Amino acid sequence: MINNHQSIKPNVGIYPKTFHVMAKPIGPLCNLNCTYCFYLEKQKLYPRQRNFTMSPVVLESFIRQKIEAHQTDIVSFSWQGGEPTLLGLDFFRQVVNFQQKYANGKYITNGFQTNGILLNNAWCIFFKKHNFLVGISIDGPEELSDRFRKNKSGKPTFRNIMRGISYLQDHAVDFNTLSVVNKDNSYYPLEVYHFLKEIGSLFMQFIPVVERMAEKVTIGGFNLVSPDYHGRAHVTQWSVKPEQYGNFLCEIFNEWVQQDVGSYFVQIFDVALSAWCGLEPGLCVFRKTCGDAMVLEHNGDLYSCDHYVYPQYKIGNILDHPLTSLINSEQQKNFGRAKIDTLPRYCQECDVKFICNGECPKHRFDKTPDGEEGLNYLCVGYKKFFHHIDPYMRFMANELLQGRPPANVMALDSRM
Repeated sequence: MINNHQSIKPNVGIYPKTFHVMAKPIGPLCNLNCTYCFYLEKQKLYPRQRNFTMSPVVLESFIRQKIEAHQTDIVSFSWQGGEPTLLGLDFFRQVVNFQQKYANGKYITNGFQTNGILLNNAWCIFFKKHNFLVGISIDGPEELSDRFRKNKSGKPTFRNIMRGISYLQDHAVDFNTLSVVNKDNSYYPLEVYHFLKEIGSLFMQFIPVVERMAEKVTIGGFNLVSPDYHGRAHVTQWSVKPEQYGNFLCEIFNEWVQQDVGSYFVQIFDVALSAWCGLEPGLCVFRKTCGDAMVLEHNGDLYSCDHYVYPQYKIGNILDHPLTSLINSEQQKNFGRAKIDTLPRYCQECDVKFICNGECPKHRFDKTPDGEEGLNYLCVGYKKFFHHIDPYMRFMANELLQGRPPANVMALDSRM
């Protein structure tokens, strides 16, 4: 029987440190115009730039430096945008050639995030041959996905995305899904979850969209404000409501924990289980400190984080300074430490701090009940979700400790 009244406390453990660089070889350019996209306006960082294609010089330098910087036998690359398929296949053939040139016995993996619209047989043959893991951005069934995911002409994109998925399926290419949880689809969690299962997504990410818009255009011409913006701004109308995000996760978890453990994998559930096992959460937004997940723009500029691509968070350029020196710079170390150093006392005393750690600093623009700055906008939703899953996570963590499969949780008779 599950005891719902135990205090939440994880076991003690250690999580190994590593770093990640998300490469954006075409910068912010995309063939879609999604309402909630925070990256499209990053073109304003490079007002004189006309060609956003990463040059062979930058590409080779990045691949060489990243492989050399890793002391592990496996080196993972992540290719995003914008929309990376706009670069064409020849660009990524060059990627593979450079990786093979500098691998030096290491095993190279590639993740490729795409809206799927330009996928065809040639792309999927390439992905299959070189073992690319493809991430498809889709927010649920047609009506929900098309609410905010429009093309440049304002037309819906769902059917084109589904055509791309069919190519992946025809060629047996491994893919997962990334769904942006927004103000609309957050009210239809099971419809979203069932749809993703139906299209063959075994691995799912549910990313909450929370953006603030300045009442006046900021210096640099940005409408969506940086996390440290102190001017007048409001949460955008497409952002998910805090409690509703918690409801969304809870409803999906309820079905998953009864039917799908071990068959379908939801990123936040996996991250939570590792935390209940006493390990530091593996996802950057839930770690005690950040700074280990940077972004490389098309011209070699390295930024502190995907959500901090603003001039003040540029660390340097990999053609001017070695990647390792930028990663280990005082600027980036200070950026990473700021997450824990600015955590409000309300959060420090919270019973779910071991898994939440204040979540992403980008979302910390609310006040705590006692008036302290720095509370995460999604706090109510996360607390609801983490309290809800606590007894199940305790059970699964204990099963793992005893050498038994956590899927045994599905056999329990008593449920919340």
